[in-house]
Amino acid sequence: MTATRATGALVAALTAATPVLAQSVQPSPVLTLDQDRLYAASAFGKRVQSDLSQKSNELSQENRKIEAALEEEERRLTDERAGMDPARFQELAIDFDERVTGIRSAQAAKSENIQRQADTERARFFNAAYPILLELVEETGAVAILNNAAVIFSVRQIDITDAAIARIDAAIGASPLPDTGPVPVQRPSANTEETAPEGDAPTDGTSPDN
Repeated sequence: MTATRATGALVAALTAATPVLAQSVQPSPVLTLDQDRLYAASAFGKRVQSDLSQKSNELSQENRKIEAALEEEERRLTDERAGMDPARFQELAIDFDERVTGIRSAQAAKSENIQRQADTERARFFNAAYPILLELVEETGAVAILNNAAVIFSVRQIDITDAAIARIDAAIGASPLPDTGPVPVQRPSANTEETAPEGDAPTDGTSPDN
């Protein structure tokens, strides 16, 4: 599992609106956005990354302690083998192997849970950011926002990443967003069209492989 990287285009076709320029953003029919930096540099994204980094570090320390304890137990069992009934040793060895397998599976599940939290928090962030991005599109009189990873060349003034970060920080800050269960990518309204960023959960109930 990897941290979800948004590499698709976020496109919003809007009805005409009176242009009101966002700070540092020039009027343009197309705007660009660095979705990865939008998340990573936001107050919310920084808080999530800090929290999950701490959890990962704690899990790594826990894993090292567990591995050290298991290695010590294995050495002790090996040392006692010579004076032990072979049947009894075999019984203890099987029990040890089963416990090792169970412990490692449990620790792997903890790591997977941290990654799921990362994916969920990212999805919540972009759902909360979506209407703010639409406001920026309307204010600049644009018809679309494109992920800058898909743009070969652009004028810097049409990049709204910094303006979007400032708006989103002001709107949602760093505090956790409400837990409302599974978080699908928000669909645009009837008069808009969006290509969901790669890695975000599909909203039609199908798997990415379908």
